Amino acid sequence: MGTEITFVDFRNTLLHTGMVEKLEVINKKMARVVLKPNAKVSNTTAGSSNTTNGLTASPNSNGKKEKSFYFFIGSVESLEEKLTKAQAHVHPEDWVEVQYMSRTNWTLELLKSLPMVAFVAAVYFGSRGLSGIPGAGAAGRGGGAGGIFSIGKSTAKKITKEDVSVTFADVAGCQQAKMEIMEFVDFLQNSERFTKLGAKIPKGALLCGPPGTGKTLLAKAVAGESGVPFYSISGSDFIEMFVGVGPSRVRDLFKEARANAPCIVFIDEIDAVGRQRGRGGFSGGNDERENTLNQLLVEMDGFSPTTGVVVLAGTNRADILDQALTRPGRFDRQITVDRPDLQGRKEIFEVHLRGIKLEGEVKEYAGRLAGLTPGFAGADIANICNEAAIVAARRKAESVTIVDFETATDRIIGGLESNKIMSTEERSIVAHHEAGHAVAGWFLEHADPLLKVTIIPRTSGALGFAQYLPREVFLRSQEQIMDLVCMALAGRAAEEVFFGRVTTGASDDLRRVTQLVYSTIKDYGMNSRVGQLSFPRDDNAGPGEKRYSDSTAEAMDDEARAIVDEAYQRTVDLMTEKKAQVEMVANLLLEKETITHDDLVDLIGARPFQGDSAYQEYVSGRGPMKKKEPQEEIDNTELDGVLTPGLA
Repeated sequence: MGTEITFVDFRNTLLHTGMVEKLEVINKKMARVVLKPNAKVSNTTAGSSNTTNGLTASPNSNGKKEKSFYFFIGSVESLEEKLTKAQAHVHPEDWVEVQYMSRTNWTLELLKSLPMVAFVAAVYFGSRGLSGIPGAGAAGRGGGAGGIFSIGKSTAKKITKEDVSVTFADVAGCQQAKMEIMEFVDFLQNSERFTKLGAKIPKGALLCGPPGTGKTLLAKAVAGESGVPFYSISGSDFIEMFVGVGPSRVRDLFKEARANAPCIVFIDEIDAVGRQRGRGGFSGGNDERENTLNQLLVEMDGFSPTTGVVVLAGTNRADILDQALTRPGRFDRQITVDRPDLQGRKEIFEVHLRGIKLEGEVKEYAGRLAGLTPGFAGADIANICNEAAIVAARRKAESVTIVDFETATDRIIGGLESNKIMSTEERSIVAHHEAGHAVAGWFLEHADPLLKVTIIPRTSGALGFAQYLPREVFLRSQEQIMDLVCMALAGRAAEEVFFGRVTTGASDDLRRVTQLVYSTIKDYGMNSRVGQLSFPRDDNAGPGEKRYSDSTAEAMDDEARAIVDEAYQRTVDLMTEKKAQVEMVANLLLEKETITHDDLVDLIGARPFQGDSAYQEYVSGRGPMKKKEPQEEIDNTELDGVLTPGLA
């Protein structure tokens, strides 16, 4: 390149002495001085009086002096202005020629591009590595190049009959839902029987219900018994960080399904993609999710034929799904998989108890445990059976007893037993609180009958809890609801009657009372002042949005407060009337810590009201078994817990 100089050196030593032939301005940053062929740069010239720095030509590869110099410029305009001033005494025709050119430094450009090259290489080789992992892109389905280059491919897993061991015999407690699902399998296996009568195979079914009730289990049973290709995918698998991936995966899924028809497509948790689309610009909608939903709607009922492709979907939030998705023609049937009743729980227990070594007969255990677990879903029941086996193994038993199952049930309901030591006063308050609940439920006609009550602290924070057998009814009168309110308030009323003060232990009771009372006023139209009106909760309503006026809301608050005050006074009167019975139950609790229905009968007599058949079967000699005490105490010393004030 030459020797670097300054503009002052260039002007005084080279330009004014007439040795410059031309200037080459390179990339508008640097000026290269081209000297005339006969120009001689000597030490005398370099050290002239007009310069402060001597100029020395740089040696070339042969050791000779090169006549080449360069200097950096601030800008082209600044250079031209300086040259004009420096050549003011020279005729313009004799001015030094200035040439502008652009040159590329390939070494520098390569260095600049190295980070991008490294990133592309990492993505490429990373995607090739992912393509060998089962489940990544198309390779997860058994072929082709996978990874990021197939991100638009469906991630649905193809399941055959040999891949699953679940059959309809393993599904219990939801007989009606099972029959409807089995009919879909019959549609696919014997379609001629329906089509010859003019019937069309339903395009889809939506399985909806609370968590843990067996929706996915039903889908597994379909995969195990249908005998046709079964594609399983989660609703969230359609949504990725890249725009357009969701619709592409939907198209690819149905393309593959049509190629393998007849087949079944199961979309679990479809609410992740099927949520109701937004309205207007203030709905907080998600464009990618809505585009995916639109593509799903087109594939399920559009111009593309879907003959032989049945779509099953599961969700526990059917209320938030888009109406276009749930209409007939897409999901022709909505199958509700609800929590099992007493008979359903018994059937579920019989399924899960088959693999457990019991001390007695499966049917005897199933009948007893079904009555002990009101409101439990299938997943809860499976957890109880597993926990009971663990409890029995912990005490090194040869078989699982009914006591192990009751211990497991208590653990799931209230948590582990805590070794937290309460003071004598606290134990007495807890005992009278739980005794109040038990006695109120015993002498109130419409209250739920008692199964068991305990004052053993739990790691969940409960200082005690009572277990009841709710009536499995579909309708409740206002009198029944008020008895339930009084029963919930009985713990606090007992504290006031026996100790003259109340504690924070009734917080959960008050929450349930508030919910019950407001339901009678807002939802069921059971209040004369508010009238025969219903204002159910709207999950889609905005914050602070309501369908009634402030005066109506104030009337609801006044009526709710009056109803609770009246119920509390009634409960206090009941606790005062039955004070002796409450005292006896509390003393027995302090002595034994846990009492059952039989203990209550021996202590205060039989319940004056006839219970329903399920309850009578549970407490009579027909359904339950006699308890068999375990051989040794279960050691829970390692399971400490921190208690918070609160009673069940």
